[in-house]
Amino acid sequence: MAASVCRAGSIVGQALLQARSPVLLSLRRGQASLSYAQSLLVVPETRLTTLENGLRIASEESGHSTCTVGVWIGCGSRYETERNNGAGFFLEHMAFKGTKKHPQSALEKEVESMGAHLSAYTSREHTAFYMKTLSKDLPKAVELLSEVVQSSSLSESDLERQRGVVLRELEEVEGSLQDVCLDLLHATAYQGTPLGHSVLGPSQNARTLNREDLVEFVNNHYKAPRMVLAAAGGVNHSELVDLAKQHFSTVSFEYEEDAVPVLSPCRFTGSEIRMRDDGMPLAHIAIAVEGASVTSPDIVPLMVANAITGSYDVTFGGGKNLSSRLARLAVEENLCQSFQAFHSSYSDTGLLGIYFVTDRHYIDDMMHLAQNQWMNLCTTVTESDVARAKNVLKATLVGQLNGTTPICEDIGRQILDYGRRIPLAEWDARINAVTPTMVRDICSKYIYDKCPAVSAVGPIEQLPDYNRMRSAMYWLRF
Repeated sequence: MAASVCRAGSIVGQALLQARSPVLLSLRRGQASLSYAQSLLVVPETRLTTLENGLRIASEESGHSTCTVGVWIGCGSRYETERNNGAGFFLEHMAFKGTKKHPQSALEKEVESMGAHLSAYTSREHTAFYMKTLSKDLPKAVELLSEVVQSSSLSESDLERQRGVVLRELEEVEGSLQDVCLDLLHATAYQGTPLGHSVLGPSQNARTLNREDLVEFVNNHYKAPRMVLAAAGGVNHSELVDLAKQHFSTVSFEYEEDAVPVLSPCRFTGSEIRMRDDGMPLAHIAIAVEGASVTSPDIVPLMVANAITGSYDVTFGGGKNLSSRLARLAVEENLCQSFQAFHSSYSDTGLLGIYFVTDRHYIDDMMHLAQNQWMNLCTTVTESDVARAKNVLKATLVGQLNGTTPICEDIGRQILDYGRRIPLAEWDARINAVTPTMVRDICSKYIYDKCPAVSAVGPIEQLPDYNRMRSAMYWLRF
């Protein structure tokens, strides 16, 4: 395994392109021929322990020679203000530039000598620092992670060097029109609220954030009850708990003046934002309504609905025999380069929508088909639609968790979101319980006659007027 020290940049909008409710399928060696039903019975147990300071330790032991271990923290750009928006992302860049015990060169040598891979990411509600390494090096990995989380040096010289890196990354993200479009969708849908903030923050903040801002963010939010030490692969839970006691028991659980930060509700606003540039070859457009929160019981029927809508890319292959009705129509009429149904869920809200890329001449037609697909979900879903979508959903959810790193991420995120790891069998039962009537009712609840949020980038002159798009959110029947 190649040795490296790297920082996984904040992938803005990554969660937007697929339902993120996690499911695990981790088969031991020799069990690859098991049927799906049999595999539900052999999933390793996820064990959970809580320290006195509130920090939670969760692990799944699969007997591999490698493991992934990391710290997941319940804070992200949603916890920032307009003044310090981007602080979490800046900290992500600073995380591996040295600790009080290990300067950057020593930290890199430690990781390299283990043949390990050290990474991090920031999202709107979560921050993570994690390492993939050989199972025998788990103690050293936990020690280094504890230093990164608790005692990063955050030197002024490193901060100034990273300022230029952050600004260049902001420029690179502006070249990813998908990220730009989905960031704009959040900005208009949650305007005036913290969820409207970009994870990366504005370039002005990247130029002005200082060491005191970063230290204040860490002191305010990096608290033990909001942290999960998660591990998957060749790990022993008892050993992991002992390591956590050794390295994380001193993490504070107290807030200054006992003022525990409380998230303000993020209201959804039906609205639009357009960035017209006729010099671009293709238009990038997203339309969404307010979806379900991550803990809502409606989330599984909405996942099934999104599986019915499906996705398409011109590089896929297939044509008139594609199972998704929207994909078939898009292929037959050559209306788009790609589209994707998405549902991005947060602690108290969500975005349910469709993102597509199309030529300027087909914007109106593609928007009509997308909204028509939503109306079909509210009124005409059939048994065969739901049966196919269930199979697609199960395969997708299982396929997303192939390896110790996605499993570890799944554990950390679920403990933060639910306080427990939901077993695969439970997700399977929830999916099986979905009926066509349930899909129609839930989609009507969230989609029918609702004001959408729309974002569009590129040559978008032909994008319909907002009032026209709003009027397509219901059907008049005589």
